[in-house]
Amino acid sequence: MSRRLVITADDLGREPGSTEVILGLLAEGHVSATTLICLSPSAARAAERVRELGVAPRVHVTLTSERGVPPWRPLTGGASLTGDDGTLFGDPFALGARGEAGDVEREAEAQLGWMRGRGLAPEAADSHAGTLYGLHGRSWLAETLRWCARHGLAFRLPRDPEPYMGGPLPPELAAAHERAVALADALGVALPETIATNRSTAAELGGYERLREDYLRRLAALPEGTSELFLHPSREDAVAGPDGVVRSWEARLLRDPVWHDALRSEDVEVVGGWWPSPR
Repeated sequence: MSRRLVITADDLGREPGSTEVILGLLAEGHVSATTLICLSPSAARAAERVRELGVAPRVHVTLTSERGVPPWRPLTGGASLTGDDGTLFGDPFALGARGEAGDVEREAEAQLGWMRGRGLAPEAADSHAGTLYGLHGRSWLAETLRWCARHGLAFRLPRDPEPYMGGPLPPELAAAHERAVALADALGVALPETIATNRSTAAELGGYERLREDYLRRLAALPEGTSELFLHPSREDAVAGPDGVVRSWEARLLRDPVWHDALRSEDVEVVGGWWPSPR
């Protein structure tokens, strides 16, 4: 068995700056996959452009708004997903406290339908801000996996969560994760071996070189099988606050010859998905 890696640029469509950076990285071959937020004003143009590149983004099930951009509205108007103004909560814990499984599934269905209606054919789904996993309150993993199975979608749930979480899961969460992996296997929903991303702030990192060092360490530690590294590349001025700095560093990393040399020296094969293709 060999080590394979899906290099994903998350958040296509978030806003114009990030969208342009991600499309450029796709066109240059520096990332092998992307995920689409279909709720933003930039989503329709992003879908058109990525279709022109011949890339099928994953459906990035988006159930919360985020800082730095105007709040998003769900496609379905699910009452348990929104505040009084009809927009998605900005706080994942508010969603975790109030969200109802039926509203979550209907919104995921609508977002998948939105993409298919624009000529895109996602082969997998994942969770914007990790809201489906139960890290912020309620978990909708079982419902999500059954929904993926009905649509023939793979799902971003790592078999080994430690590289993402930075260590072992608490016992209760570890048991829930084990049940979810078993359910995915029973349903035939393909999962990556592990997933990894940067979770440090610009202040904690201190500079670009530290971010690169951290990603090189993650690359060297990849297990056998197919894993996913997901980043959020953008321009610094496109994302408010210190998050913009880190996202600009990630865009720089993906074009860095040191990074590409490491992919070759570590003998890691870059692939488009952790599922069999064609399906």
